[in-house]
Amino acid sequence: MPRPPRADEAGAIYHALNRGNARRPIFSKDADYEAFEQLIAEGLEKFPVDLIAYQWMKNHWHMVLSPQVDGGMSAFVGWVTLTHTQRYHAHHRTVGHGHVYQGRYKSFPVQDDEHFHLACRYVERNALTAKIVKRSENYRWGSLYNWLGGESEIELARWPIRRLPSWVEHVNAALSAQEQKALRHCVARGAPFGTLDWTEETVRRLGLESTVRPRGRPRKPA
Repeated sequence: MPRPPRADEAGAIYHALNRGNARRPIFSKDADYEAFEQLIAEGLEKFPVDLIAYQWMKNHWHMVLSPQVDGGMSAFVGWVTLTHTQRYHAHHRTVGHGHVYQGRYKSFPVQDDEHFHLACRYVERNALTAKIVKRSENYRWGSLYNWLGGESEIELARWPIRRLPSWVEHVNAALSAQEQKALRHCVARGAPFGTLDWTEETVRRLGLESTVRPRGRPRKPA
């Protein structure tokens, strides 16, 4: 089956993520997270891409990105994934022992309105959702901690739209079941996340019809 097309336009916003192979851990100790953070900082110097929000979890990571040139996100995330895999195997002495990641990263376009705020909340509260921390801003390996002045190797990009007032409280507030379902659908399918009109226009313009088409074989006419 051919891979679905991947949107990667300059100036657009994307939610990107990847998971450990078979959901196995890719970070086991603080030093692993620190090394990955340094790797991200290196990548941001090499590639023209803005990192808006992020969170590293034990067996996966999330990033909200905006490439400055067409193809910039794929170049950045591809380098990060390959370099992290190489360094992981070298450090753990597991060269030839299988894949670190489940495959190529997933991503989907995000509209620059309240959908953007929701995507960032989803990312920045990941550890809270998993009940690892009691407050999202206390999670060391996330952009909310970084934004509030926590120690980090990473320089965050300026947001394309302003944060909502009392942003920290917004992040700590639980997403509704409908909001979570919509975002998880986009994660699974790579479908654009936005209003109906914006989504339809984005799908047509970027050739992303396969991300919104129902799965399975079409029904035969009666």
